[in-house]
Amino acid sequence: MNHSSDQSGRLPAAFLRPGSSSFTDFVREYSPEMLPSARTLPTTGPLPGGGPGAGEAPHATTIVALVFADGVVMAGDRRATAGPTIAQRDIQKVFQTDEHSCAGIAGVAGLAVEMIRLFQVELEHFEKLEGALMSFEGKANRLSTMIRANLGMAMQGLAVVPLFAGYDLDAGRGRIIGYDVTGGRSEERDHHTVGSGSIFARGALKKLYRPGMTEAETIRVAIESLWDAADDDSATGGPDLLRKIWPVVGVATLEGYRRVPDEELEPVVEAVVAGRRGNPGGNPGISAGNGGGGN
Repeated sequence: MNHSSDQSGRLPAAFLRPGSSSFTDFVREYSPEMLPSARTLPTTGPLPGGGPGAGEAPHATTIVALVFADGVVMAGDRRATAGPTIAQRDIQKVFQTDEHSCAGIAGVAGLAVEMIRLFQVELEHFEKLEGALMSFEGKANRLSTMIRANLGMAMQGLAVVPLFAGYDLDAGRGRIIGYDVTGGRSEERDHHTVGSGSIFARGALKKLYRPGMTEAETIRVAIESLWDAADDDSATGGPDLLRKIWPVVGVATLEGYRRVPDEELEPVVEAVVAGRRGNPGGNPGISAGNGGGGN
């Protein structure tokens, strides 16, 4: 923030005054220009030397989330597009938001990443002030409020639609929350998808998902659904075998959140690719008995 302390070196009074446990409320009062929703609209005209898509804001898609026996898995592809152009091949779209939750971004990438980073600080700020973790319901509602604050930008074409998921310590299970551009939230059962490839990923999940899957089986199904999304949606990037760029996969359980490392994902991706050879539209071999990273 640009506001400096006084000559004594003390923080301004605003930093010491008791108030809301919401960091966003504090920023809105003290330095509102720092909020993502207050950003100036980017120029949409062509940039010097630009080609197709030059000057367009990069967009991020596709995110999938699935509940499994011990928690929830969230996965996102790595492609960002600007019009017909691939703007980035290895963008991160799934972020840890606190010890037991994560969020995936779809929509305008720059604003979405800023919103999630602000949400991370929001949860940390609450925990420091209150001395306790925010409840899952509280986290879902806070993110809803932040999306609603971006409605003006969304109406001008800069929409951000995150997907929130995590392990609910009170309920003792994994949960998934979906949103619309107005901040309206709804709890999703079993699985959910967002982004331009979501309709194709959702179709795959309907065929492959089953209740009570293990973590390994759920990760495999998430990768399969992203493959199907990439197969039909140009804005979704499939696993890049040449560059070894794999989807970002996060798992939230009672033990906490972890990002699945690339060395653990690589054999799963290779198994999916092997299963699609000769049958690129589907893998009849995946079933209740071999939904994990096998063959």
